[in-house]
Amino acid sequence: MRTVIKNARLLDSEADYGLNDLYLKDGLIEGYNLGGEVTEGDDAAGKTVTPAFIDLHTHLREPGQEVKEDLCSGLSAAAAGGFGTVISMANTNPTVDEPGLVADLIAKAKAVGQARLKPAAALSHGLKGELLTDFAALKTAGAVMITDDGIPVADSHLMRRACEYAAPLGLIIQTHSEEPSLRQNGVMNEGMVSQRLGLPGNPSSAEAIMIYRDCELALMTGARVHIAHISSRRGMQVVEWFKEQGAPVTAEVTPQHLTLTDEALAGFDPIFKVAPPLRTQEDVDYLRDALKRGVVDNIGTDHAPHTQAEKEQDLVAAPFGIANIELAFALLYTELVKTGELSLVDLLKLLQSGPARIMNWPTPKLKPGQVADLVVLELEQSYPVEAANFKSKAKFSPWDGQKLTGWPVATFIGGKQVFQRDS
Repeated sequence: MRTVIKNARLLDSEADYGLNDLYLKDGLIEGYNLGGEVTEGDDAAGKTVTPAFIDLHTHLREPGQEVKEDLCSGLSAAAAGGFGTVISMANTNPTVDEPGLVADLIAKAKAVGQARLKPAAALSHGLKGELLTDFAALKTAGAVMITDDGIPVADSHLMRRACEYAAPLGLIIQTHSEEPSLRQNGVMNEGMVSQRLGLPGNPSSAEAIMIYRDCELALMTGARVHIAHISSRRGMQVVEWFKEQGAPVTAEVTPQHLTLTDEALAGFDPIFKVAPPLRTQEDVDYLRDALKRGVVDNIGTDHAPHTQAEKEQDLVAAPFGIANIELAFALLYTELVKTGELSLVDLLKLLQSGPARIMNWPTPKLKPGQVADLVVLELEQSYPVEAANFKSKAKFSPWDGQKLTGWPVATFIGGKQVFQRDS
């Protein structure tokens, strides 16, 4: 099959190629302005075409929690958000801690035919933090990352052994860095807002202390450790210090921790309940500054869908998590690029070359011969968030009704169009 995307501004994290007709053939980028017969054609006048985004941190809930999300809804939501590849977390039911479960996810995702799936596998059996899984067998089955995300690895000796095991295999260890005995049962950031609301708090020190341990173990063992969803100034400062020491660590932040504060919970609405929690404006400002200074390696969505009934419980009982993968780019573009705080190219780096570099994957580029995983962006018009129309099963959002600019309007995976936004 041969496809042309006409009149598009072509841009990736390394170059602006200007206005061109982009030709795709047999799943790859064929070249620019080639002419000749095509099977399909799209006019992208006034729009920008760029490599599809990469998300290293997605909760797809399958197996066992399909009422919240399944591979079809989750990978369709990813494609609608412009993501071509996502890494699914292992905190499902059953936990993805056996090679057969990894292989099954890969086969099912391929049949879905939406965004590409690269599964993560659990660090410990059942996420219990007691017995390491068989990393080598999990990698052979297709796992690309090891993580107990959702639950901190409390046992430092186990974490050390995990790092020592992963390092020679070339596997990334992704953390959930919160010290459990300090986190306790906190449902939001510990601070003035939690005190005012009378809610149990989770201090930023719980994050900073565990990040220190995880970075120290990376330095000690030489393992590549990815510090996920950093939420606080103190946590980011720890990562900065260890990077200066040469520790093989990388840093991730999420759209919610870049755009929301603990004041969002003043109305006791569990839709804003996430782990780690939303912090203060000072923390948000510091994380944004870390983006500009190049400390942050990638933005991961931590897309974490739940049922509406679960999220309508009281703030203490409701589960942690926000479903956000469909609006992540538009939110970041609106909040960071349109305001002049971050350049579009720098945002693309955090969603394309940054995560690829962490995983030692090829850098996504708009070059002939590259895999044709692409997203077409509407960067000029603003449209409201319509959560009821999400591809995700979680059809509610903290940003519902908010006007955002920068929506993906089409996504191609291997040269095949898998998403088209309704006009």
